[in-house]
Amino acid sequence: MAFPTPDTPDTSDTPDTSDTPDARRLAAAREALAAAERAARAPGGGSAEDLPATEGPGIAPARSRSRSAAATEGSDAGAGAAAADPEQLARQIVLRQLSVGPRTRKQLADKLRGRGCEEEVAQRVLDRMTEVGLVDDESYAEMFVRSRRETKGLATPALRHELRQKGVPDEVAERVLQEVQPEHERASAEALVARRLRTMHGLDREVQTRRLAGFLARKGYSAGLSYEVIRDALLQAEEHRRD
Repeated sequence: MAFPTPDTPDTSDTPDTSDTPDARRLAAAREALAAAERAARAPGGGSAEDLPATEGPGIAPARSRSRSAAATEGSDAGAGAAAADPEQLARQIVLRQLSVGPRTRKQLADKLRGRGCEEEVAQRVLDRMTEVGLVDDESYAEMFVRSRRETKGLATPALRHELRQKGVPDEVAERVLQEVQPEHERASAEALVARRLRTMHGLDREVQTRRLAGFLARKGYSAGLSYEVIRDALLQAEEHRRD
């Protein structure tokens, strides 16, 4: 069965892995991508067994490639051979997605399904990618949680919802979210309120409270924690000290 040539990877909502402990693992995944694509372009193509493992000793970090280079490099190489080998083409689709950044198994399965890949072929390819460490839902969840907490200040309920949307299994999400300490979550809420409160100077205290509560609710914070943080912030606010 032949299906279309792999398309450009979707770069939307990719966890930021720069300057994190997981950057080394992602670099190793890119090295695996390069090795696999070299094997695919070689006479006789290649197989899933040609993929190097991405964890353990002896893995050297690869030089980061730009997204544009990752999306275009080798886009036409081996297209004819891949068209005659659905499993090879499925690997190429997955590897191009992973060249941009981590993906959950479900995201990759959905991509393959959308490209017309048979379920059995997709499962074999994804099983092998999981085996060598290129697909790892737990590592993805760890990076996603860290990124969304740092950039968006999301609380655990919002993170849980987003992980489910990305296809992370609930049991994996819960293991990762257990690492979020309550004091860290409170500190995030305090930082969010402090920044937002600077834009509300001069508003009535009740208006500030209502808007801040809505803001934190959208970030996933509980009503109890939200009102504690807001109360404390308003008590310390210079404009309200005369009260």
